[in-house]
Amino acid sequence: MTDAEFDRQHLWHPYSNVTNPGPAHMVARADGVRLTLADGRQMIDAMSSWWCAIHGYGHPVLVRALTDQAQAMSHVMFGGLTHAPAVDLGRRLLTIAPRGLQRIFYCDSGSVAVEIALKMAVQYQVARGRPGRTGFATIRGGYHGDTWKAMSVCDPVTGMHHLFSTALSPQHFATRPPVRYGDQWTDDEAQNGIGDLRGVLEQNAGQIAALILEPVVQGAGGMYFYHPRYLDHARALCDAHDILLIFDEIATGFGRTGRLFATDHTGVLPDILCLGKALSGGMMSFAAVMSSDAVARAIGEGEVPVFMHGPTFMANPLACAVSSASLDLLTGTPWQVTVAAMAAQMKHELAPARALPHVADVRVLGAIGVIEMDHPVSADRAHPICHDLGVWLRPFGRNIYCMPPFVTAPDDLSRITAAMVHLAGVL
Repeated sequence: MTDAEFDRQHLWHPYSNVTNPGPAHMVARADGVRLTLADGRQMIDAMSSWWCAIHGYGHPVLVRALTDQAQAMSHVMFGGLTHAPAVDLGRRLLTIAPRGLQRIFYCDSGSVAVEIALKMAVQYQVARGRPGRTGFATIRGGYHGDTWKAMSVCDPVTGMHHLFSTALSPQHFATRPPVRYGDQWTDDEAQNGIGDLRGVLEQNAGQIAALILEPVVQGAGGMYFYHPRYLDHARALCDAHDILLIFDEIATGFGRTGRLFATDHTGVLPDILCLGKALSGGMMSFAAVMSSDAVARAIGEGEVPVFMHGPTFMANPLACAVSSASLDLLTGTPWQVTVAAMAAQMKHELAPARALPHVADVRVLGAIGVIEMDHPVSADRAHPICHDLGVWLRPFGRNIYCMPPFVTAPDDLSRITAAMVHLAGVL
């Protein structure tokens, strides 16, 4: 049995049907921005391996950080023990993260980070004498991961978890922010979405621990970009009702939107911040939850004074060392200039797609390019086309999109945008 046959018969891929799993390219090697397949074909990775490999693959700085740390210590439990890689990474995060977030909780993945943030919010409210505040508010169109509680704050209708809606805790959903990024903001609450959010929070404040949302960019919920001013009003409403504000920056953190964090598009700050994906430069699964000192201290002063969470691989030294190296790579280069140049190039080269008959919208923000169709597009249909074009794209929903590594050269980026426009014309 070949590797491909074994894979097809025994390995379960994400969002796949085992009886008809669809095509899967066998990757033999990954270097820079290129995936070398088992058949010898090379493909430019326009997806950064689901948005995490911002430095590309096999970067010598990251490889060296991993191998050096492996020789010293691959893992020790974080309960009752600590180590320099965790401390070093913490220092870097405090230097670059939005001010006011002073406490760092390391964990395994983005979805787990969301679970932790939600648990923090509930334990905070209980510690403050509000045991009835165990629910959450969010906005429609959002996506926060595939684990159990995280699914409950994903869009229950258009999201990918509607199958489980009757099994999940019902949450409180406000309208998706209607004013798009780059459009003129209006203070009319009937038009900017704040009126609906206000109603949800005012009517259910006694049941809500926190409002969680993806700032500015909704990722897997549709690659939707909304106006940062919405966050200013959301912050004010949360403050008025003693509701915590959680920003999920797992997809947007570390430069993807043109700012180091999407939070930086606005002046407001969250109480809790979820980070993941690009944190480790795509080398391994790793995430972090940052909170204000007020949240951490309130939990520490509660009837149950310890935060009730502790992953086995929390603060894994390998992941911490690689993440520190990744952050040094990012902050030590003119990434803002690079991302701005990528954005300008994508805006220019994706613009012709607007003239295609089934294209609903074309939009770019930072190193994110999107062609939205007026109908669902098939990733399985795109697979063989991408193979022939030598560009790895994986459409979802109605979106043909890219999130290339920041090290993608202009010529390679042109191949990516050309492939996207081609797909928009044939899918």
